[in-house]
Amino acid sequence: MKARQGYGVRHDGPVDFEPYRGELTAYCYRMLGSYQDAEDLVQESLLRAWKARERYDPARASVRTWLYRIATNVCLTALEGRARRPLPSGLGAPGRDTGVPLVPAPDIPWLGPFPDARFDLEARADLRLAWVAAVQLLPARQRAVLVLREVLGFTAAEVADQLETTVAAVNSALQRARGAVAGERIRLTEVAEPDDPEARAVVQRYARAFEAADVPSLVRLLAEDAILEMPPVPLWYLGREDYGRFMDRVFEMRGPVWATRELSANGQPALAAYAPSAEGLLQLHSLQVFTVHGGRITHNVVFADPRLLDPFGLPRQIR
Repeated sequence: MKARQGYGVRHDGPVDFEPYRGELTAYCYRMLGSYQDAEDLVQESLLRAWKARERYDPARASVRTWLYRIATNVCLTALEGRARRPLPSGLGAPGRDTGVPLVPAPDIPWLGPFPDARFDLEARADLRLAWVAAVQLLPARQRAVLVLREVLGFTAAEVADQLETTVAAVNSALQRARGAVAGERIRLTEVAEPDDPEARAVVQRYARAFEAADVPSLVRLLAEDAILEMPPVPLWYLGREDYGRFMDRVFEMRGPVWATRELSANGQPALAAYAPSAEGLLQLHSLQVFTVHGGRITHNVVFADPRLLDPFGLPRQIR
């Protein structure tokens, strides 16, 4: 569904819905783990709001609170009967054979990346891939309670109204949800922001080593227990040694001449990687999203599904 501009509602005066599109998209992404689904659900939410504009009561709730109520209901309906969106590391033990066939698993609804540059959001910590993956383990209503209360700052009474339940039920759901994602919340405080000079320098050094197919230099930038995973391939590797062995295989398969572009995704530093093509150009290959802690890369999630890369507005080929 294509985005439309200029949604409004008139009570004492016109109110534009569009300023809320970015934060609603981030909310729906946290709920569903898919940027494309989030865009569609936000569009549906704004259309519902437009159709119901005559019933909006500003004495009862702000436009923002009203829109979140609509978006929450849309998300909960969309989540009925859906499987959670994982990363490969959430499905089983790490692999040890770095030479196995790289076979995608399209039947798994993988967690996807969020394109930071498209939205001006104040807080991005709770868009981090590890946290969003942890949230996907929660029942849908617990997800809504956690995000609305902990991330967006709605009161328990507001959330109870949005979910048509009681304050006591909201507080109970919040306690259970907090316990389920507590470890990821703690780890988020240890992760460097993408504009942190040290994190940026680490990723820039990684980019130079990657472009040079210099695996020893790549490995020196990794934490001892670094994780590498590549949805939609249901494999992941743990530790510097296997990470390095797999990168040796990548450069053997695709050649040593690569290029990268620096960006950010999910509030994390990221690189777009371009691989050699038969036409002699460099073809967009993947988006690599990094977690940096203590001056080392601790996690690299490599997204290679072209449909997930479209929202980042990256050129398909470069010279």
